[in-house]
Amino acid sequence: MKKTSTRLADGRELIYYDLRDDSVRNATDRRPLDRTVTTSEIRRDPLLGDSVAIASHRQGRTYHPPADECPLCPSAGDRLSEIPDSSYDVVVFENRFPSLAGDSGRCEVVCFTSDHNASFGELTEEQAGLVLEAWTDRTSELSHLPSVEQVFCFENRGAEIGVTLQHPHGQIYAYPFTTPRTALMLRSAATHKEMTGGENLFDAVLERELAGERVVLEGEHWVAFVPYAAHWPYEVHLYPKRRVPDLLGLDEGARTEFPKVYLELLRRFDRIFGEGEAPTPYIAAWHQAPFGALEEFDGVVREDFALHLELFTIRRTSGKLKFLAGSESGMNVFINDVPPERAAERLREVASS
Repeated sequence: MKKTSTRLADGRELIYYDLRDDSVRNATDRRPLDRTVTTSEIRRDPLLGDSVAIASHRQGRTYHPPADECPLCPSAGDRLSEIPDSSYDVVVFENRFPSLAGDSGRCEVVCFTSDHNASFGELTEEQAGLVLEAWTDRTSELSHLPSVEQVFCFENRGAEIGVTLQHPHGQIYAYPFTTPRTALMLRSAATHKEMTGGENLFDAVLERELAGERVVLEGEHWVAFVPYAAHWPYEVHLYPKRRVPDLLGLDEGARTEFPKVYLELLRRFDRIFGEGEAPTPYIAAWHQAPFGALEEFDGVVREDFALHLELFTIRRTSGKLKFLAGSESGMNVFINDVPPERAAERLREVASS
């Protein structure tokens, strides 16, 4: 992998990740852009104890542009985009309309391929491996920023999810706090560790799932399963078999096997609702341990956390979506219409030949 860092016309950082070591990235951003102005502010909810990002400048962000005006495609002739070069393998750049900025963290965009009409599931294993390297590198770099406590790499796919740019891409949020969902996991891990005399909760979950009926696919280094209490109709958790707290902890075997396992998982998601159905909308979310101190989680250290990816779709059956209604949105109590065992069975049925 070759990494080349440059700057866009408004001062934002852009980084090329190339498969070839001899790639040259010297194109300049020719757009007449003013410096980016953000109004991001973090406010803490005194009742729930969580944080909300107030970012009014995002009202003006690009919204469903036509394909020939996509800001994530390479620049070509007089059509200038966020990527100055005429081609790329993987690109990461600071979001022009970030939810988090400055002392409030940082937001980045990850473009998986220059092909506007592709998807992550259509990448080659070599391309998917390069994306993994980019995620890992950005996790490392962002963790050293003084305002950052947790790094979150994710992909939203599909208009039903709320995606406003159709080009295959994901994002990275670098939060100035430990996110509420991670805090819940850490508290559960702390309680389990105390009640069992030191047993790791993530190890216990993984051991139970490996011995059960909800495993979707398994490799030498990775296992994907539908969790016992899945919140979504089709939800899969992907774990490395050797517990590590973040992407940086993966060994060479896990890095090498990941593209094959993950691409197969994404392709099964696109097959679960049958031929002729539109591509399955999904969210793919990497859960990594915070980089800040964990004193509030009694007896838990970073190494107790288990890196894993959670992949789920809001589609519950062909042509029907799972909406978060009163119980889910109002009280955070999910109601799942598809038994996890049936979801796992279905995802095994659609394995590629």
